[in-house]
Amino acid sequence: MRTLKTGVFGLVLAAAIMSSALWADDNSPVGLWRNIDDVSGKPRALIRITESDGLLKGNIEKVFPAPSEDQNPKCEKCEGMNKNAPVVGLTILTGLQKDGEEYTGGQILDPDNGKVYSSKVYLTDNGKKLSVRGYIGVPVLGRSQTWVRQE
Repeated sequence: MRTLKTGVFGLVLAAAIMSSALWADDNSPVGLWRNIDDVSGKPRALIRITESDGLLKGNIEKVFPAPSEDQNPKCEKCEGMNKNAPVVGLTILTGLQKDGEEYTGGQILDPDNGKVYSSKVYLTDNGKKLSVRGYIGVPVLGRSQTWVRQE
């Protein structure tokens, strides 16, 4: 009888921990996101956002090229160590720190043109969407994308 109670208690405890972890994920950009192209409205990639020492980083895990596009694209217009690097595996989001309801002070790389922009992000729709803004100088001089949570 004691083993049954211990087993049930363990299951309840595990469920509570898992549900609180899922709840915490909705309050943080950490997780897997599908980005939606702001021009075409079509999915472009899956990006995994992780956090280390209070800083967010985003790596491309998968791309969704059109049939006429290179199915294994490289960052041909990137500079430095990213020059001609495969887009899958590329770190495109770095250095974002929590600042109130936003994450600011970071940078985002656009693999299509190889340019790096200042960036800020914030969660919307109860953590199901992420508004990602890339800009030069001030946020008003930029463009935004909406990313959709996948996990």
